[in-house]
This record gives sequence, structure tokens and C-alpha cells, in this order.
Amino acid sequence: MINRRQFIQVGAMGALASLVPAVSLGQGKAAQFRFKLGTDLPATHSVNIRLKEAIAAIQTETGGRVAIELFPNNQLGSDSDMLSQIRSGALEMATFPGTVMSTLIPVTALTGAGFLFSGYDKVWAAMDGPVGAHIRAAIEKTNLVPFSTVWDNGFRQITASTKPISSPDDLKNFKIRVPVVPLWVSMFKALGAAPVSLPLSEAYQALQTKVADGQENPLALIESAKFYEVQKYCSLTNHSWDGFWFVANKSVWAGVPADIQQIIAKHVNTAGRKQRDDIARANVDLQKKLQAAGMVFNTVDNKPFREVLRKAGFYAQVKEKFGHEAWSLLQPFTGPIA
Repeated sequence: MINRRQFIQVGAMGALASLVPAVSLGQGKAAQFRFKLGTDLPATHSVNIRLKEAIAAIQTETGGRVAIELFPNNQLGSDSDMLSQIRSGALEMATFPGTVMSTLIPVTALTGAGFLFSGYDKVWAAMDGPVGAHIRAAIEKTNLVPFSTVWDNGFRQITASTKPISSPDDLKNFKIRVPVVPLWVSMFKALGAAPVSLPLSEAYQALQTKVADGQENPLALIESAKFYEVQKYCSLTNHSWDGFWFVANKSVWAGVPADIQQIIAKHVNTAGRKQRDDIARANVDLQKKLQAAGMVFNTVDNKPFREVLRKAGFYAQVKEKFGHEAWSLLQPFTGPIA
């Protein structure tokens, strides 16, 4: 019998044909530059939809010189696997949440530290300004090239199969699936929860088999990964915001002519801006769609959660981890925290 994870992967493979443009033009000329692009998101997620458009535009504008194969849904391996692959050059391009990249570059997790931003106006002012520039400089010190536009992973919400999460007390000993991200493991432990750290590709099965009672993700991913099938409640905690960084292997990128680099960067960054708008529009409708699928929503006051984290010393640890400079750059967009 095929399990849920296999079903998603098979479905994603079936969708791959529609996501990947042909690698050569009608004249039969092979592409001069062929790149693999990996993501950890379901094929239907807005990131992959916009990447599909960018890939087609790049192929057209370069006259078929560039062919990019898109592999969604962890088809090339877990986030950790892809991060290793892109550093070695086995994978040329990828999108990663900042928190996932933090296992290699700690400061990329800065914006996900928990209950920081009041809304998107603060997020984009920070990421298109000094905070984004600071993180980008850190990424560039590795064998990676970060593109200028940060994509939207969205504000994260908590879902549960057993009860709504309304206060920090509701998280006591609550088994919550989180990504393989030390920051979020630490944050949920500080809130009294029992985090279960698993790749996204294993999350659905973990919820289905009760290895975890809940999980946390943006509404767009809750919908596209069909978590509503195995989760009853969705608590609008807005507890963390994280973005996707589009990165290329530095050595591979250095071998691409400047004119081709400009075309690729132009279309990828444009796609990223469009994807931000996609999430902004979708968030208005996603709650209604998920409610229609049976999810029960509740709004959460995040001040008590922030206070628990402050008293537990979480923010002080974050400040020490990321450094005074990074924390100072963040403060104008979050207000004083600790």
C-alpha cells in the first residue's frame, strides 16, 4: 500500500513535467547551461509556481542557452541534503528558508526568533534594507551566492489535532513537529512544548501517526501540504516569520557569463516579488478555504508568549548567538525585546 509520503512524491513527480520547461529549443540545439533547482515545497506552492514562470522566461530570453530543471518537494533530498549538495556543486541552485540555512550560517535565522514583527510592513522594510543586507553578506562568505530578493515563507501558525493553542500553558508537553532548525527547537522548549524535529517531507506522516500532535507553518503551506486532513485546529499565533533565500553555488555562478547572470537574476528576483504578492493575497482567502475543509481557527494574543520567552532568557540567548550588530539592526523594526 502506498503511504502518504510516497503519494505526495509520486504526485510531485507527475507534476514535474508541467513545472520543468524543455531543455532545448525546437531547432534541437542543446542548452549551453543546464542547472538543477531544488526546493522543499509541494509542487503547488506559490514559490514553485513563480519559479516555473521564471524558468520559462529565462529560457526564452537566453534563446535556449539556459535550461533549469525544477525539483520540488524534497525530490533531491532533505533540506540538509540539498544544502550539502549546493555547497559541493552537485546542485546548482536552490531555495531555502533562512532558518534551515542557519545550520550553516546562524544569522539567517535571525528573523525567525519568535514574536518579532507586527506585520509585513516591518518585515519587508527590514529584509529589503539593513537586516537583509547583513544576512546576505554572511551568506556570501560561504560558497553560495544569495539573490537580492527574499521570498515569502509567511508568518507561521500552530495547528493541532487535540486542542486549540490559546496561551503558553496550552503548549506544555505538546508534541509539535518543527523543522530541523535549532532556533525553533529551542524556542518551543522555552515555551514548555516537546518539539519533534523532522523534515517537511516527513511531517504529514508524523501527524497522521500521532508522532506529533501538531505542527507550525504558514497558511499557504498548511493548505498545499494538506495538513488540514490530519489537523483540526489552527491558532493564529504569527509566532515567527521566515523568508526563502534563492541561492546559487558560487563556483558554478562564477562560470556563467555576466549577461546570462543578469537575465537569470532579473527573472528570479521578479518572480520573488510576485510571490510575495501571492502570499499577501492568498492569506485573505486561505483561512476561509481551510475553514471550509474543517479547520477551526482562533486568534492569539502573542504578548504572553513573548513574555514567557523573555523570562526564560530566550531572547538574551538569541542576542548573544547572532551578535550585537545583527540584533541592533533588527530593533528598529521590532521594537525593544530584551
